[in-house]
Parts: sequence; C-alpha cells; structure tokens
Amino acid sequence: MLILLPPSETKSDGGTGGPLDLDSLALPELTSARETVVDAVVALADDPDAPRILGLGATQGADAVRNGDLRTGPTAPALERYTGVLYDAFDAPSLTRAGRARAAERLWIGSALFGAVRATDLVPWYRLSGGTTLPGLGTLRSHWKPHLGDALAAAAQGVVVDLRSGAYQDLGPVPRAVTATVVTEKPDGTRAVVSHFNKHHKGLLARALTTTRAEPSDVRGLARVARAAGLRVEVTSPTLLTVVT
Repeated sequence: MLILLPPSETKSDGGTGGPLDLDSLALPELTSARETVVDAVVALADDPDAPRILGLGATQGADAVRNGDLRTGPTAPALERYTGVLYDAFDAPSLTRAGRARAAERLWIGSALFGAVRATDLVPWYRLSGGTTLPGLGTLRSHWKPHLGDALAAAAQGVVVDLRSGAYQDLGPVPRAVTATVVTEKPDGTRAVVSHFNKHHKGLLARALTTTRAEPSDVRGLARVARAAGLRVEVTSPTLLTVVT
C-alpha cells in the first residue's frame, strides 16, 4: 500500500540532517527534474518580484529570500518537516516503533519542489506551492506531469491511496488510485465540505491506514481499516471513499 499525503504551506524550522542531497531521495528517476526546480527556486530568491511569483502576502517576503538557502540549510525527515491540521491529526510523534516502520514503508508526501518524497526522506524548509509558475520553467504542473505519476505508480506495491489536494494530484495523477472526500453532515441530512474537517479527517484516515497491520487491496478493505479506527466511511465507488463527520 502506498499512501500519498498533501504537503503543507507551513513547515517546521531547523533539522539535524545535513544539506540537501537530491541523490538520496526516493524515486531517483526524478533527480534531474528536481534539480531543475531547485535551481529555479534558488535563483528566484534574489528577485524582488519573488513574493508575487510565489503567491506570498505582503509580510512574507522573507520566505522568498529564505528559499535561497535550499541547498545549504539543515534537513529533517519529511514527516517532521510538514506541519498543520492534517499533520497534527496524523500525530507522528506518538507512533510506536512498528508504526514508524510502517510509515517509512507506506507513507509518501507530495511536493511542488520534489514531486513526491518518502516520509523518511531528508528535506529542507522551503516555500513553494503546486500552482506556481516559475520564470524560465513554466507551470509546475507541466514540469512534473510527464514524470511524477508514472514514477509513483511504479513505486506502488498494491493499492495507492491518494489524499493529495487537487493541485498536487494534477502534478502527477496516479491511475486507479483511491481518493477520499470528507463531508460534514448537517442535522437536516445535507452534506458539505469544510476545509478544516477535510484536513483533520484525512490525517486520521492516513494514520489508520499507515499503522494497520492489514494489507488492504481495494477500497472495501480500506474502508474496513478506517471503520476499525472509528471513522465513519462510505464506499462511493471503486476508487472513492467518503468520510462523513
């Protein structure tokens, strides 16, 4: 089973790992494509227009400049680098030794900078979104799409659960992957998508699928694991789970 998480805009600082080593990352067939994006982002750090290009707010200009340290700054495991609602719900620090081993085997994180990385890959702090258009490179979608989906599909040894947001799925769609939607059910029975609950419950779903000893091979098996973890889920189609809150 391969579980794909979205990245987060927010990231933890620091890290105890050495400088970025692209050759050490999973999916080595993406190394050249990663080099190209890293070079473009580092070069952009000196551009006064970088905050606008990166879609940053008026007070976030320092983040664009900080991207210049991509190759020299400290690194940390990807699962520790990304933060926010989904990662709080996943609660990586509380994983048992067996849970950490399964995370290392099953869990991947989408990335505008790297395409995708394993949970244990060492990555630096950075600021880059999947919808960005980089000078001299174009859209990240056009850059990653010819490479990423095939690389992920080849790495999978069983069912793929793609919990990435739409912008990151567009970087590299994985054929026949199972996706999940989270809906909040109101007292009158109507349902709506609420961003906060979407991220929180995807984090809970990812944790359940990461830590289980089971090896589900289809969407119904995934649903059984989720229900055993206390989630209310429905099998909407052979490639879609609906989580109801």
